Amino acid sequence: MDWISALLLLTGSLVVLLMLGLPVAVTFFGVNIIGAIVFLNGEIGLIQMTRNVVTAITNYNLAPIPLFILMGEILLHTGMAFKAIDAIERLIVKVPGRMAVVTVAAGTVFSALSGSSIANTAMLGRSLMPEMLKRGYHPTLSMGPIMATGAIAMLIPPSALAVLVGSLAGMSISKLLLAGIIPALLMSLLFFTYIIYRAKRRPQDAPADDPVQRTFAERWVPFLIYVVPLSGILIVVVGSLILGVATPTESAGLGVIASFIAAAGYRTLSWQAIKTTLAETAKTSTMILFIIMASTTFSQILAFSGATSGVVTLVTGFGADPLMVLVMMMLVLLVLGCFVDQVSMVMITVPLFIPIAHAVGIDPIWLGVIYLITMEMGFLTPPFGLLLFVMKGIAPPEIRMATVYRAAVPFLAIEMFVLVLILIFPQIALWMPSLIR
Repeated sequence: MDWISALLLLTGSLVVLLMLGLPVAVTFFGVNIIGAIVFLNGEIGLIQMTRNVVTAITNYNLAPIPLFILMGEILLHTGMAFKAIDAIERLIVKVPGRMAVVTVAAGTVFSALSGSSIANTAMLGRSLMPEMLKRGYHPTLSMGPIMATGAIAMLIPPSALAVLVGSLAGMSISKLLLAGIIPALLMSLLFFTYIIYRAKRRPQDAPADDPVQRTFAERWVPFLIYVVPLSGILIVVVGSLILGVATPTESAGLGVIASFIAAAGYRTLSWQAIKTTLAETAKTSTMILFIIMASTTFSQILAFSGATSGVVTLVTGFGADPLMVLVMMMLVLLVLGCFVDQVSMVMITVPLFIPIAHAVGIDPIWLGVIYLITMEMGFLTPPFGLLLFVMKGIAPPEIRMATVYRAAVPFLAIEMFVLVLILIFPQIALWMPSLIR
């Protein structure tokens, strides 16, 4: 079988099984069984697939994933995140679109502490959206900032998906975690700018409110108590990476310890919170690890079938420059983001994109940031963006799905703008990784 037929068989099987609604892990295991029988010599291939499962889940580089997830769950289920949001809200006054601005500020802070886009969006939606709607904010300006800043958690450490991309693609996880910081902060700044501009241009979308009159101490003391100490968790994680004193796994462990110490210090660490935190961490981590198990064999099958080398030869044969190849990869990822989840995007494309990137000389961290931003956009891209459905589930019943889609569009445009900037000026993403000693 030639490589084109092999590629069509494997990717076609993926598409069919995903369209049937099978879970991602089950889909890839099913395709792996087909591939093992056809390309890996039947029974021998199935035995190799079993060995790959053991190899995949004993990979030390994957250890930060459950640890980063645990950090976010601790902050969420102990209620520390909600206190931090209230403290931030007290500081922001006399700004057009104040509540939407608070949403972006609080969401960015929590993104740097949670690593989970879904948890970030759900937390912001439950705590801030009802108040915005009550004050007369347009539904699109209530939901858009929540979804956009929720998705930023994918870029800022601790990001479990960054660890996943780095592990599967063989990138430096430390550098990839740091590479997302400046793009994420740039997005937040542009979100602020858009909200303030829209609130001034269309004041009916963000009615001016009268914040409760508070003294200087009432405004700043909660910030010093609930936000500054929690920021120390981020400093522990990022600082240990930049200084080179800890690996990603060790920095994640330090972050978990710091989160538990913070929860104990705030007297919010109950047995119920611990049980819920551990259960949610186990659920999410197990799902991701099952998918990683399947990805190892899928990459091998693509290589043995000749599909990987065939695609690399085809692309390099055109003599395309690295930027052009990167643009093509970006477009593929953006299209996939409309239809499949983020982990599936990684699993489908990494076995093909990484060899091509090495062949044409694309910086792997540059490509990794492109992956993270396009996956972030996939969270918000109709018709199947995951955060769109999370928001619909949180929103009042009278808000239709079309309104949720419209809420995401301006923020998708901002993310696309940042993506183009990083394509043109890669140092936006590559500067911080260069600081690692």
